Amino acid sequence: MATEDTPAESVTDLAVRYLRAVGAGATGDELAAFFTPDVVQRELPNPLSPRGAVRDLTGILDAAEAGRATLRRQTYDIRDAVAAGEKVALEVEWTGELAVPLGGLPAGHVLRAHLAVFLDFRDGRIRAQRNYDCYEPPG
Repeated sequence: MATEDTPAESVTDLAVRYLRAVGAGATGDELAAFFTPDVVQRELPNPLSPRGAVRDLTGILDAAEAGRATLRRQTYDIRDAVAAGEKVALEVEWTGELAVPLGGLPAGHVLRAHLAVFLDFRDGRIRAQRNYDCYEPPG
């Protein structure tokens, strides 16, 4: 919490902290703390989610648990971040190592994607998230 001596954390700092927590495998209450209760996450279609997805807080937390079962590790390398008011746009390079076979890919295969992540904040918490994920072909 901000005081006269410590400034409020910027929305960009919050966004970076959020992606680091996701990369470290945050789930449950640790992950939920980043979101408003009425959050909506929209994931546009991609190879891991061919139909895309729209999730509420419960869906986000469930997806995080499923991700821990699917991925041995994941990293988010933030290339750029732009903030305007309560909105942050992030350009991110993501890697994820499969813990289990997926499609025709073996466990241990490293997936790579280029992400555009748009976060809308309210009162220091994420109220909306949109992901545009471009996966590199396996190879």
